[in-house]
This record gives sequence, structure tokens and C-alpha cells, in this order.
Amino acid sequence: MITGTLIIPALNEAATVAQQLQQLRELVGDQWQLVLVDGGSTDDTVAQAHPFCDHIVSSAPGRARQMNAGAERADGNILLFLHADTRLPQDFIAQMQQFVQQGSQWGRFDVRLDGGHPLFRLIEWMMNHRSRWTGIATGDQAIFMTREFFQRCGGFADMPLMEDIDFCKRARRLARPFCIASRVTTSARKWQKNGILRTVLLMWWLRLAFFLGVPPSVLHRWYYPSPCPR
Repeated sequence: MITGTLIIPALNEAATVAQQLQQLRELVGDQWQLVLVDGGSTDDTVAQAHPFCDHIVSSAPGRARQMNAGAERADGNILLFLHADTRLPQDFIAQMQQFVQQGSQWGRFDVRLDGGHPLFRLIEWMMNHRSRWTGIATGDQAIFMTREFFQRCGGFADMPLMEDIDFCKRARRLARPFCIASRVTTSARKWQKNGILRTVLLMWWLRLAFFLGVPPSVLHRWYYPSPCPR
């Protein structure tokens, strides 16, 4: 039996978190521990999540801080960091068994966006293939790793944006990622809200700026023009 922990950072996700966690519990049963890390929600997120979680942890806002806090509370030998708006594939348990059997250290899934616009199919293709070519994943791809590897990498750097990219850059120096073709399904709401092309161009620009050394605090202000903890 796999001993793993799903670590889910959340902030004001009351509208969907109960359904998400119920689906996760039905999928993983008692083989995986569910730890939700709340970043100071002002809605009913914690109450909605409580029936489905093994532990609920309070943390300062920010995905990096929340995920690190969840890792401290996790009991599993495998840690998987899952966004609150992302669903795991039905063959999740089998894929994790293969990951363990291969003796790999860390990895990620391919991703599917839940929107119906044809451009989303192109975005998915680009995200998945770029990740395979570069060894860099995003948080939307449900990054996972052994507990030992997480500790070896020093966890997520305390930065307000690009913590997933930063982690993967450090992780790939130690081991290539285990890339799973099964797809997690993540919300397309940010593309739908802000415009598909505008969001794609913004993300490309942010990644380029990060590569060129622009501080994550500045990138955060560009991504969230008004104060909004991530």
C-alpha cells in the first residue's frame, strides 16, 4: 500500500472545495492522507473542507508557505502538491505505484484545461510538451516527490510567485522528472476571466522576466495588479 499525502493549498475556495475533496477522498480512499492548508480564508473554506480532510493547517497566505506548512504536517512518504481547482486522473493510484516501482524521485502529470475553447487544446499541448523538453513543471501539473527528495531540495522557496518554477529548476539538477501522460484537469477560469491570449502572453512574459532575474515580488505585482495574496 502506498503511503502518500495530498497537500492542498487553499484560499477562499468555499464554492468548490467540498466537491473537490469529496472526489479526492473517493479516488484515493485511505491510501493517501489529505492535508488542506488554509491561507487565511474569509469565506467558509475550512468548514466546507473539514469532513473530508485528515488535517487542516492554518498558514500565512502564499502557495510556497502553505505547501511547506502542509509538508511539515504530512505523514506520507510521497508528497503531492495539488491546487484546489485541479482534479486527479482516475488512474492516479496506478500511476503512483509505477512511480514508486521505477525508483524515481519526483515528477508531474500532463494537464488538461476544463474549458471548451479550441485554443485550450493548443495551450495544453504546449504546456505538456514544454514541460517534457525542459524538465520544468508548473503547479497546475500536480508536482509530486518523495519526502526525502523534498527535504533534499529544501522545500519551496518563500517567494510570492514562480515558486513552482524555482523548485523544478533546483530539482532537475538532481534528477529528471517522472512525466506521467495521464492528465490532471485544472480550471481554465483565469484564462476565461482575463482573456485567453492576454493570459498566455502575460505568463510568457512573466516566465521570461523571471529567467532574466526580475524579483518574484515584482512579478507578483504584475500578475496581481491590486493587492491579492496568492
